[in-house]
Amino acid sequence: MGIILWLVVGGIIGWLASMVMRTDAQQGILLNIVVGIVGAFIGGLIFSGGSINDGLTLYSFLVSLVGAIVLLAIVNLVRRGSMR
Repeated sequence: MGIILWLVVGGIIGWLASMVMRTDAQQGILLNIVVGIVGAFIGGLIFSGGSINDGLTLYSFLVSLVGAIVLLAIVNLVRRGSMR
């Protein structure tokens, strides 16, 4: 059940981050899930030193969203030379 929750929450976080960064038209659901999960890892590195072990809380959701936005900003910076 945990992996399904990761996929669903990762998809939601990736979708929200792509809406914030205005890249939603360029990526599908699979890429949204990947961005959400990798963003959660990046957010964990930035805010809590490596992981978010609190389970699914508002704080962990926001940390994951910030991490996904950072990931998309880095991808946009590398791809286009601007953060948009």
